[in-house]
Amino acid sequence: MLLITCPWCGPRNETEYRYGGQAHVPHPESPADLTDEQWAEYVFYRDNPKGPFAERWMHSVGCRRWFNVLRDTATHEVLTSYRLDEPRPGGNR
Repeated sequence: MLLITCPWCGPRNETEYRYGGQAHVPHPESPADLTDEQWAEYVFYRDNPKGPFAERWMHSVGCRRWFNVLRDTATHEVLTSYRLDEPRPGGNR
């Protein structure tokens, strides 16, 4: 089990959370102007790195707030968690 720290509620078991996909994926400025291929790329294609990866999580049985988690995909170690209005620690991706 992962121990994930909610920025508002503190450390909790992963069963209290819901995964929301890759973090820091900007919404298209003009979605109506995208081709079907561009829209599909935005909706479905995500990075799949080995190592640190920024993810979105929601504390579904707690405060119900969304936040970001930096997790190592090779070891599943949670490196840090941070609010949506905070920059990713240690750079981009």
